[in-house]
Amino acid sequence: MSLLAKAAQDEIRQAVLDAAGRAVAAGTLSAEPLSGFNIEVPAMRLNGDFSANVAMAWAKDLKLPPRKIAELILENLDLSSTFFERCEVAGPGFMNFYLNGSYYAAVLKDIMAKGEHYGRSDFGQGKKINVEFVSANPTGPMHMGNARGGALGDCLAAVLDYAGYAVSREFYVNDAGNQIDKFALSLDIRDQQIFKGEGTVELPEDSYHGEDILQRAREFAEIHGDRFLNADEAERRKALVAYALPKNLEAMRTNLEKYRIEYDTWFHESTLYNNGELDETLNIMKDLNLTYEKDGALWYKNIEVMTADFQHAGKSATEIEKLELKDEVLIRANGNPTYFAADIAYHRNKLSVRGFDRAINIWGADHHGHVARMKGALDAIGVDGSKLDIILMQLVRLTRDGEVVKMSKRTGKAITLVDLLEEIPIDAVRFWFNLREPSSQMEFDLDLAVEQSAKNPVYYCQYAHARICSILTKLTEQNTAPRECASTELERLDTPEERELISHLAALTDEIIAAAGNYDPARITRYTIDLATLFHKFYNVCRVNCGEESLMQSRITLCRCVQTVLFNVLTMLKITVPDTM
Repeated sequence: MSLLAKAAQDEIRQAVLDAAGRAVAAGTLSAEPLSGFNIEVPAMRLNGDFSANVAMAWAKDLKLPPRKIAELILENLDLSSTFFERCEVAGPGFMNFYLNGSYYAAVLKDIMAKGEHYGRSDFGQGKKINVEFVSANPTGPMHMGNARGGALGDCLAAVLDYAGYAVSREFYVNDAGNQIDKFALSLDIRDQQIFKGEGTVELPEDSYHGEDILQRAREFAEIHGDRFLNADEAERRKALVAYALPKNLEAMRTNLEKYRIEYDTWFHESTLYNNGELDETLNIMKDLNLTYEKDGALWYKNIEVMTADFQHAGKSATEIEKLELKDEVLIRANGNPTYFAADIAYHRNKLSVRGFDRAINIWGADHHGHVARMKGALDAIGVDGSKLDIILMQLVRLTRDGEVVKMSKRTGKAITLVDLLEEIPIDAVRFWFNLREPSSQMEFDLDLAVEQSAKNPVYYCQYAHARICSILTKLTEQNTAPRECASTELERLDTPEERELISHLAALTDEIIAAAGNYDPARITRYTIDLATLFHKFYNVCRVNCGEESLMQSRITLCRCVQTVLFNVLTMLKITVPDTM
């Protein structure tokens, strides 16, 4: 909550308590211990700017009807020297409070004073949060899920930072295990085919068949020729991976930076193997009797652990049976750890070794079944699984001319992140992928994303900022320079359009805190669209260069405050903020 909103609520609380004291002194209310009461912002402004349920909360204490209590409080209520002009009793006894001009003036003064820091708060109290997102397999190009996950993760991290958390962005590099073995095999076969012909060595069905694999094999062949062709298989595959993997990772880093995403940490899965943390985690599980051996593999007692967790949560035996739980392999018969084993060690590293207060992962919706297993395993080894939050992200559907698009115009293959960024402005991609909460499927209209009209939400918001810049420029050309306004001048901004716009500006801090608390950065894009809408509405009704100097300067101040907030929010989302369009 913003400091001003909290101050306003504190004023209501104190005024109500003082009114109750006067009513007791006058003998109209009895002196009784009184319960607490809530003060909220009504869903509809017609019901006041703030509403208190004090009469209902005190009905039992005072043994009176709520409406009677509310009327007695109103009779003794003194709102002088507060942000409020009046209070009305509604319905069964709700007390609705209406702000006066001093509050709206204070909001604008606050924005002007804080400037680029407006909207920030210490809500998170500096708690350490790790946000891991994209973490695409480095054996191939990034796809649409990575594109959406990248925008969501980066904007969520920004929102958390504004809300006062110490945020670390992280990319988990899967550079060990089965997928790297498959990567090595695929490169090896392609390398052999280059020299021996495609028909001589067949690429297995479950290998990587993408053009990118063939490209890396060609590059390797250009550098080394057939030097490794007759080498030991393990040596040849190691050399191929040593060449291709860094190239893929560098391409990923470059493309993500183009997407305006920069990570604090690129955490390599191989680190867990090399520093002994994977073995250490497995030994903890063995010592706690969470594992057993079968068919040469090491297994995790997932059924036992999850059944106990679900029983504790109150699920019946029938409900648990329907879940069709199964135990999980940790170490395969060939000695290779599974993804699940590495994932347990990785999250233990985040929460126990590096000491993050919370770890947030953005995963595709197909990982739904993995969430409970991971949290349960962490709890089982003594790491608080509730500190791990998983955001499950739904799929993206690209459309053009109302038809679903699956193939790139340029390559004729599945559209990748690179393809998307070559066709659509980065501002549009980042903004569009944050228009919906992660749990909802979304449709990305390729035509609308490039359209320069009010139909395109990012263009609409950027245009509001550019329009304000144009207004200020024209005024300067007319020798009208903005000046600081007194609070009494700003209080003259009393039209419904002006007050609705200022109220929306005042809500920014609360919106950021709510977006951080709900892990929903889409709240901020929606806030920005609403702000642009309210500004255009104000501009069409209230003439800025109105001829009266004091009112004109007050409206200029309002424009500058909207300009500041648009700049802050779009910059937070890493959207460019043009002065002209």
